[in-house]
Amino acid sequence: MAKAPVLTPRAVDFPRWYQDLIAKAELADNGPVRGTMVIRPYGYGLWERMQAEMDARIKATGTQNAYFPLLIPQSYLTKEADHVEGFAPELAVVTHGGGKELEEPAVVRPTSEMIVNASFSKWVQSYRDLPLLINQWANVVRWELRPRLFLRTSEFLWQEGHTAHATYEEARDFAAHIHRRVYEDFMRNVLAMDVVPGRKTVKERFAGAVNTLTLEGMMGDGKALQMATSHELGQNFAKAFHTRFLSKEGRQELVWQTSWGSTTRMIGALVMMHGDDGGLRVPPRLAQIQAVVLAIKDDEPVLAKVRELGDRLEAAGVRVHVDDRTDTPFGRRAVDWELKGVPVPIEIGPRDLENGTAMLARRIPGGKEPVSLDALPELLPKVLEEDQALLLGQSRERRESRTAEVSTIEEAVEAATAGGWARIPWSVLGEEGEAELADHAVTVRCLVAEDGSVPDDGDAPGNVAVVARAY
Repeated sequence: MAKAPVLTPRAVDFPRWYQDLIAKAELADNGPVRGTMVIRPYGYGLWERMQAEMDARIKATGTQNAYFPLLIPQSYLTKEADHVEGFAPELAVVTHGGGKELEEPAVVRPTSEMIVNASFSKWVQSYRDLPLLINQWANVVRWELRPRLFLRTSEFLWQEGHTAHATYEEARDFAAHIHRRVYEDFMRNVLAMDVVPGRKTVKERFAGAVNTLTLEGMMGDGKALQMATSHELGQNFAKAFHTRFLSKEGRQELVWQTSWGSTTRMIGALVMMHGDDGGLRVPPRLAQIQAVVLAIKDDEPVLAKVRELGDRLEAAGVRVHVDDRTDTPFGRRAVDWELKGVPVPIEIGPRDLENGTAMLARRIPGGKEPVSLDALPELLPKVLEEDQALLLGQSRERRESRTAEVSTIEEAVEAATAGGWARIPWSVLGEEGEAELADHAVTVRCLVAEDGSVPDDGDAPGNVAVVARAY
């Protein structure tokens, strides 16, 4: 009788494969309240690596980290009409505290534009206070009706940046800088994801923004996932909170603002973009464990060599873990590390020791080969970079091969419902066509210029709409 697979094959049931992998790779569990999740240590380790890489890029822009309250007075959300309308269905509201009904209900933050602006209006007095560049790492709550771990949960972790500037041009350029130099750079060069940068349509932009920039990734099943967004807020929130500054010319003027965010949804994207039927495949630059050295048997010389190799690899700059748990069967341990997607498992047993070699496994391209123990510290960094590039190349090839150039709405729907993306001239689609796509559960993921760049205007001649079904 054939042995049952560890995971449901992706080709059989992609959503079930995703849920299987989340559970068996020990990334997360469902929380006790519907829509919440418990992020397990291995999953949280991925988030910590994402945080470290993102935080360094954010701070390189001159942005500083701060923290704002979880609870927001409900009256704050009524100050900007589009914002409150956009978030109203997702709000969680606290009406009682300390055994008493609150004089004013408090909203559990769905995002922090309102509470941040309450502070900005006090902190900004003069042009000398600008630009004001703030980021926070926090949790937010958006009540989710159809939850899915990492992708859509009622509570999730994220970073949210909020900035205030003296001019429209400064705010516009800063939002674009975050979009390309922070988010896109991180996703391509660390997550190995071939994302498409673009501009959201009016229908899809952030509630209260005048422009939203997005990064869209194609998952393994051909659906799109919004990876991160950067918003130009114009002066909408500044008007609501009277956030003004004294200009160099001695005039009271409203600030221009941006906000931008990325979330633990990126872990879900990591699973769906790079995972295979064996489990996760973690990009080496992201992996908290780049190599795991496994002792095959409980043999003292083997155990000594495994630990020695671990020290040598660590000295070579490799993030390494030594697995000397020989009381657990080797086969089970090997499967567990495959599920977790560690880029390079290295296996050492008595026979390997006799030959002065180790068995080098490559999780990303697959395959094994014996390699000299002495050569490993120098070889491994090169192997990790090769595998990082391979993942990015596979991501790009999938997107390019499954994106169709179309000229009619019918062709766009056909391409999207068949498990791919479509590119259609915005002049052909327009807002009426966008509404027609929605009848087929297809959305405009973003607008791009003819050359693939981000257009300066949503209605610029030559704009192309990238459409797909999405998570």
